[in-house]
Amino acid sequence: MNQMCNAEVMAADPLVSSNRVTALSHMHPVMKAFVCGSLSGTCSTLLFQPLDLVKTRLQTQQIVSTGSRVGMLKLFLTVIRNENFLGLWKGVSPSFMRCIPGVGLYFSTLYFLKQHVLSGQELSPLESVLLGAGSRTVAGICMLPFTVVKTRYESGKFRYSGVFRAMGNIYKTEGTRGLFSGLAATLLRDAPFSGIYLMFYTQAKRFTQPYNMDSTFIPLLNFSCGIIAGLLASISTQPADVIKTHMQLSPEKYRWTGQTAHYIYQNHGLPGFFRGGIPRALRRTLMAAMAWTVYEQMMNKMGLKS
Repeated sequence: MNQMCNAEVMAADPLVSSNRVTALSHMHPVMKAFVCGSLSGTCSTLLFQPLDLVKTRLQTQQIVSTGSRVGMLKLFLTVIRNENFLGLWKGVSPSFMRCIPGVGLYFSTLYFLKQHVLSGQELSPLESVLLGAGSRTVAGICMLPFTVVKTRYESGKFRYSGVFRAMGNIYKTEGTRGLFSGLAATLLRDAPFSGIYLMFYTQAKRFTQPYNMDSTFIPLLNFSCGIIAGLLASISTQPADVIKTHMQLSPEKYRWTGQTAHYIYQNHGLPGFFRGGIPRALRRTLMAAMAWTVYEQMMNKMGLKS
């Protein structure tokens, strides 16, 4: 718990800690990108976990028969009333274990590919899509077992006593397939999201470059570009997120992506693919915008081009 708190403090104020930046200056550039990415993901994961939990609960209503369905705000209040305020952060431990190294791996892979494959040149829209999707694919595959545990924690259907015990239990009862359930749907969600996000983000920043804004406003500008890119990417990939949640919560019932998509459409129609879309769009948009803003500021402090 103390390690988690220290990580949160580091992420909350990454720009004023010159000692930490000095310590990072001796690392390999790819490792610097990993550390900057990890720190950028810590604070945003903590802040926006309630939105992820509510999104998962909304989607869970499609999987189990719950009678009348509730909306996002009512579900917030229900969780607080039944599980107390901190219940909104259920699943934050696997979220940290997934997002902190996962975001670091994403940014370090992105940095490596951009510098060594594309020689650090400006990205075209197609290159942005391919680079973002490829980097997210690497991180998504490596972190998928934590994603499965996180989804199950958030659903409220499972009672695990710890992240690694949960992984052990899943492996014992469901095998490797259980730990990697929903892999195709996860990649269909995350890879396009990151590719679309990076394309819109880089193009939005390029559009604002001729205005020569004061450096004080650059973080705000980056954050605004991130918001726009995140909204567009979230809407585009929401159906894959719903499919992923179904497969990870009930892998014995939903064996492959096409079957799951058919079930959702047959029982819930097209609106079923967008269940939980509002909290997810809010979380992914704000989280990505914050992570990119903090990451780029930290990289600039160390004299590296992000």
